[in-house]
Amino acid sequence: MNPRLAVALFGGLLLSGVAHADVFISVDAKGGYVLSNVHRPGRHYERVIREAGVAQAIPGAAQPQMIAGQPYAELVRAAAEANHLPEALLHAVIRQESNYNASATSAKGAGGLMQLMPDTAREMGVVNVYDPQANVHGGARYLKRLMTLFGDDITLAVAAYNAGPQAVLSRGRVVPPFAETQRYVPSVLRQYRRLQGLAVDAPL
Repeated sequence: MNPRLAVALFGGLLLSGVAHADVFISVDAKGGYVLSNVHRPGRHYERVIREAGVAQAIPGAAQPQMIAGQPYAELVRAAAEANHLPEALLHAVIRQESNYNASATSAKGAGGLMQLMPDTAREMGVVNVYDPQANVHGGARYLKRLMTLFGDDITLAVAAYNAGPQAVLSRGRVVPPFAETQRYVPSVLRQYRRLQGLAVDAPL
């Protein structure tokens, strides 16, 4: 964003009182600037104005320093950019799935950082699920497919990642009542919001 324009926008927001809440600035398809109080996935945000009126540049995430400090940060960044996903979302899923253990294997046979099941791994073109790069890129492709299927609804995409898309679709696009999924979804979303610098109850 042009620095002078950013300053002008920021000043106007302060004068108008809008900066008392989080305000996100994105660029639309025609190059125009759009103000919103909701940060949604799949959109590129140039700047966020926090509640206290502090502006912070965000290259695709609201907390770049926090995200950069996570394990496999460069790998996750590349996979997120390739699939137009928030880095914070990939990190949140990885932490919940394997706690960044590239050698993790579940009782059901899922493996690697993003705990890919054998069928999912084959479908995503992943030969070795224990190769961090292959696993994260394959998991990101799968998560992007789920985001597209559920209209960029993070909650449903995360639920589908855990329970399978059919479990979500067959119940009318709601989080399935499985105990594991009911625990899994809030945990991932809590971590996602934390990395994004959002309030615990912020809309997604």
